[in-house]
Amino acid sequence: MSNRRVELTRRQWLAGSVLAVGLPARPAWALETIRQGFQTNIWGMPTYYLLKSGLLEKRGLKFEEFAVPSGNLTMQQMVARQVDLGTYAAQSFIIGHDKGGLVVIAQVEQVGRTAQVVTRKDLNLTQVSELKGRKVANQTGSSVGNIFTDVIAPAAGLKKGDFQEVRMDVNNMVSAMAAKTVDAMVNVEPYNEIAVAEGIGTSIMDYSKVDKMPVFMAATPDFVDKNPDTVVAYLKCWQEAGRDFKENPGKVADVIYAFFTSKGYAMSRETFAKALAKVEVDPGFPSDLVPGLQKDAEVLLREKKISAIPDWNKALRPELWAKAKG
Repeated sequence: MSNRRVELTRRQWLAGSVLAVGLPARPAWALETIRQGFQTNIWGMPTYYLLKSGLLEKRGLKFEEFAVPSGNLTMQQMVARQVDLGTYAAQSFIIGHDKGGLVVIAQVEQVGRTAQVVTRKDLNLTQVSELKGRKVANQTGSSVGNIFTDVIAPAAGLKKGDFQEVRMDVNNMVSAMAAKTVDAMVNVEPYNEIAVAEGIGTSIMDYSKVDKMPVFMAATPDFVDKNPDTVVAYLKCWQEAGRDFKENPGKVADVIYAFFTSKGYAMSRETFAKALAKVEVDPGFPSDLVPGLQKDAEVLLREKKISAIPDWNKALRPELWAKAKG
């Protein structure tokens, strides 16, 4: 009897082992929960809209939100593997790829018109060269911050040390301008339009002629490799969100405007509309990304902010968007 009981137990164990090896731990169609990072300036609002639109839930996607003042902070969270997906411009992405192997799965928008140099209105400054000896608020390490210090300021004849860089989050800069603790700010929307509308600042340039500033949806390679079905379903949601921006802009504007007013910004619908109009939302994966990224990477390498030019065949993952589109 004892031998029979041992044999039966062995068979049960073998059957259980076969099942454990032969079957996945959960159904093959189950999708992974997404840890979504986004910045709370206008660049992050397409992502915020996606999260609030209900489109993800319709495809069975669950998510957790990680909101920060600017995209370079999302990038740092992703390098630390605290967040799976997040949006930011090319400079932050290239640094993130260098530090943590991050990859692009889509281009969400272009925001060159939203990034501006705004000076205090009472100073009557009209060009970047006049910032010599001035205090300039800058979110150090951000894409707009890097472009200003590495490209725009040198082009205007300003060397490092010619102006005092005051490090702060973009959402604190308007109040610093109002208090006259800084003379200018390197900022993004809607903060630029708020400063102009309230008579605090004057915009002396935007970035569009220097850099169109594509904003990418980036991902950790770990998440992409382990969850390709989740990524494809997620990108299908972006295709639907892109249609909303084109075909139902009023609905989109209501969601985003409600976000800023909920944070205490006393911003009129007119001011908000001007800010949002500068964001060109068109989710996709353009085929001509490499030349612009290469140019940005060369500047970052020159400034010793990355260790090497990325291998674009590894850094860009267009096949995921193509699969979602197909």
